[in-house]
Amino acid sequence: MTQTRKLKWAAAWTICLWTCLLGTTAALAENSVTAITAQRTGNAEQVRIDFARALASLPTAFAISNPARIALDFPGIGSTVGMGRITMTQTLVDSAIVAQSDGRSRVVINLRQAANYRLDIVGNSLLVSLEPVADELPAQKGTAWAADPSVRAAPDVPASSVSTEVASAASTAGPASISDIQFRRGIDGAGRVVVTLPGKQVSADVRQVGSNLLVDFRNVSLPERLRKTLDVTDFATPVQFVSTNQNAGRVRMQITPLGTWEHTAYQTDTELVLEIRPLSQDPKKVAQKDVFTGEKLSLSFQAIDVRQVLQVIADFTNFNVVVSDSVSGTLTLRVQNVPWDQILDIIMRSKGLGMRKNGNVLWIAPKEDIAAKEKLEFESQINNEKVEPLRTQSFQLNYAKATDVVPQLGAGGVAEGGAGRILSLRGSMIAEPRTNQVFVTDVAAKLEQVAQLIAKVDVPVRQVLIEARIVEASSDFAKNLGVKLGGMDMRVAKGAEGGFPLAGDSRVAFGTHYANALGASLPGTTTMDASSNFVNLPAGGVNGFNAASFAVTLFGAASNRVLVLELSALESDGRGKIVSSPRVIAYDKTKAVIEQGTEIPYQMATSSGATAVSFRKAVLKLDVVPQITPNGNISLDLDVSKDSVGTLTTAGPSIDTKHIKTQVLVDNGGTVVIGGIYTEEQQEKDTKVPFFGDLPALGMLFKNKTKVSKKSETLVFITPKLINDLVGVR
Repeated sequence: MTQTRKLKWAAAWTICLWTCLLGTTAALAENSVTAITAQRTGNAEQVRIDFARALASLPTAFAISNPARIALDFPGIGSTVGMGRITMTQTLVDSAIVAQSDGRSRVVINLRQAANYRLDIVGNSLLVSLEPVADELPAQKGTAWAADPSVRAAPDVPASSVSTEVASAASTAGPASISDIQFRRGIDGAGRVVVTLPGKQVSADVRQVGSNLLVDFRNVSLPERLRKTLDVTDFATPVQFVSTNQNAGRVRMQITPLGTWEHTAYQTDTELVLEIRPLSQDPKKVAQKDVFTGEKLSLSFQAIDVRQVLQVIADFTNFNVVVSDSVSGTLTLRVQNVPWDQILDIIMRSKGLGMRKNGNVLWIAPKEDIAAKEKLEFESQINNEKVEPLRTQSFQLNYAKATDVVPQLGAGGVAEGGAGRILSLRGSMIAEPRTNQVFVTDVAAKLEQVAQLIAKVDVPVRQVLIEARIVEASSDFAKNLGVKLGGMDMRVAKGAEGGFPLAGDSRVAFGTHYANALGASLPGTTTMDASSNFVNLPAGGVNGFNAASFAVTLFGAASNRVLVLELSALESDGRGKIVSSPRVIAYDKTKAVIEQGTEIPYQMATSSGATAVSFRKAVLKLDVVPQITPNGNISLDLDVSKDSVGTLTTAGPSIDTKHIKTQVLVDNGGTVVIGGIYTEEQQEKDTKVPFFGDLPALGMLFKNKTKVSKKSETLVFITPKLINDLVGVR
């Protein structure tokens, strides 16, 4: 190619480039924003946006409440207004900003407070009418003051405008009616009011008035079957009543909630959903599923392309959104003060879309496309593992045993490709117990996973010192009182006749039995023996000791008759205390046992008929499995027993058993009583001579009285302590 031809080609390309640029400029120059002003008309304020030519349709608009602002997008329209901030001195309007990007212009109206707005096309201007949010809207205007960019007639719009033509067409057709109103309970305890509207163009004005929620539907009617009050108290939601009535050309719904609550409202196509959720009073309560935390946003679109709605959300959130080519369709959406992530969730649910997030990039596509792509990635990963070269790596274990780690990691004994397998199908793992190493052969990715798992498994196990105290306290008290009462006639011993004379030769003699009465058993003696006792109820011995006694002898006239009184008494008071304190150190979640005592032999028959000697333990035993909880407490699975040799029987000694088995949660270093046994024994015995023992005062000479009181108590204390002075453990 010669130099001349090169110059000709360069000139041609230059001409084409300038032609394209001029064409683009001309296209943008076909219409542009020329001025933005604000004015007050009656009770409302208007922002007037002037254009070089009249708009063919209303722009896409969305509003947010915090900060309060309205954004208007004008695709294919340029701007002759500067890029700076346009300050406005109105009550509602603070300023306006114009920005250009990607062949479109955006006008952002900054408000001093949240307001309802309406868009109207008047000649070459777009009027944005604003009114502050109030409890009641002016009924005489005949329009719905809401965040809705649909075309409606303003009072000062000429008859030739687009708004008037649409309003006239609607009035000719007559108002459509709401077809259904349903109430449902959400999984998080929210009340859901679902209203089925007659068309996508019907919108609602939702606002909170006092403690109620009011919803107004304009230019619609309500069938008689739906003009009623629903009592939904039994649904256990904040909503108590839902009342719907017809008032001239407006349908009003009043929702009466109870307690503290918040609401969200969104419209998808012909369905308006109002959610009233309870607000938890407990700040520590675990958050429910699907908690949305994005900044609140108000949107109102009718039959807008789904891709454009996603672009609006992307502009608002500063996320990079990649939308798949297979995402299509239109959407009618109206939401007020709803978190943007909830709006995105509503759109994706209604259109069957899925989302994957990578950093600040959102990829949105149909769920089927996402599932197919992930399936291909998994299959590709599996195929790569089949051809990737294998490597062998050894892992030295410091705390865990290699023979225990290999089964825990899912190697050995697991079916090929079965659940729980960590290695690939070609991978293998062996344990070398002598050096405590694990050898793994697999692809690089699997070796990295094994290394991460071993780093988590091969850690020092925390230890717990468990100290038990078994305290046995006993006290006993015994008291015995007894008496001996006897006498004899000394005249018999002296050879004279005893007794007392009666009529004739008859005499009366006294004694404990016939021989004593005659005195025949005591010839020639002056000493009394046991056979001379009238009452023989002495106090018994206690603990191998005899009772103390005191005797009194009374002599009659001329010392011929003798009366002997002997009192005996014994009292015993004893106290005892036994403290057993076994201690043992155990690994976390590992069983530990300590015992001390005696093994008692006994004979038992064998199957051949011969006898063999077996042994039965009578020991103090502590069996424990500690578990350290994440918050530093210690859970103990305890089995404590204290057996001792009891009384001797013909078959051998008996065994006294004290046994406790339980589970308990204890603070680190704390002490808890896990159990105790308390016994008390009270005995009182009276042995007496009938009739005489019941005599007042004198009856004490004819009875034996015994009183026994025994008390015993056994308590088991447990104190666990973490041992933190291990190497590498803090």
